[in-house]
Amino acid sequence: MLKRRQFLKAAGAVVAAPALMRSAFAQTPEVTLKLHHFLGPKAPAHTKMLQPWAEAIEKDAGGRVKIELYPSMSLGGSPPQLFRQVVDGVVDIVWTVNGYTPGLFPRSEIFELPTIFTNDITATNLAMRDLFESQLAPEYQDVHVLFMHVHAGQAFHMANIPVRSPDDVKGKKIRVPGPTGNAVVEAMGATPVTMPVPDLPQALSTNAVDGALIPWEIIPALQLQESTKYQIEGPDMTRFGTTTFQVSMNKARWDALPDDLKAVFDKHSGEEWVKEVASIWRASDDFGIKMAVDAGNEHIVLTETEMDAFNQVLAPVVDRWVAEHASGGFDAAALADAAKKAIAARKS
Repeated sequence: MLKRRQFLKAAGAVVAAPALMRSAFAQTPEVTLKLHHFLGPKAPAHTKMLQPWAEAIEKDAGGRVKIELYPSMSLGGSPPQLFRQVVDGVVDIVWTVNGYTPGLFPRSEIFELPTIFTNDITATNLAMRDLFESQLAPEYQDVHVLFMHVHAGQAFHMANIPVRSPDDVKGKKIRVPGPTGNAVVEAMGATPVTMPVPDLPQALSTNAVDGALIPWEIIPALQLQESTKYQIEGPDMTRFGTTTFQVSMNKARWDALPDDLKAVFDKHSGEEWVKEVASIWRASDDFGIKMAVDAGNEHIVLTETEMDAFNQVLAPVVDRWVAEHASGGFDAAALADAAKKAIAARKS
């Protein structure tokens, strides 16, 4: 009897072993990807956008994919190096600001310009998707773009100066995210100062800049209510242009993925997702301005007449962009017209 029990126990172990091996194998990802970005782990972009997006892909892939998030440039380098890192395969995926690498994405800049982008995040995200293959794709041949988006738009954050007209910022130093921000600030007679957003609090506290063009969303992450007194935007949340972002994967890593896993990424990076991204950024923006007001800052909403004065100054920014790209290998005037129409068509 003892021998029989020993035999049955051994036989059971043999039968169970493949099941245990299968379970262990299922829990080991086939693909592990490193996603690198420049904001902190508590920023809404990390907690409400990138982290849920990665988790949704991991779940839908049945554990075959693992996406490791590395915020705050924790894998090294500076924010302007992110695009080069993903091109070279130093990391697998990046979330980055297009304007951190000036000159690489001239077509995409059209969606950042004032009077092109006013206040509709959803319509702009969808318009970029609609025009990607026909207009924007040549700029991204070195990577595989998973999705692109904009934020709620550039608004003024001023340390000590309330702004109600372009003359109020004339001669001031204003932080901008990239080339299109330069054009906006210069059109107002101010001096643009380009820097990655994490550097802004120190620049404000040391008077290296008088203010910044940036959305409300970043207020909590950088505690900007402590280094500014005024937040200024136009009526109906109208802004002074916006910033384009990309989430892109190293091209070789994308090409090596099995088709069914590519389908999972596509499913979670499509039209419904960029709509959700717009909602995330709008909610984060609303939370940010509330924090500033609760801290005692003044939220200035320009009147229609005051905003018209800004628009008169900023309208030539689009014309300047068209002229600067007249010999850039694409029809800049036609792209500007296409962008306006695409955004208008996507407005709800």
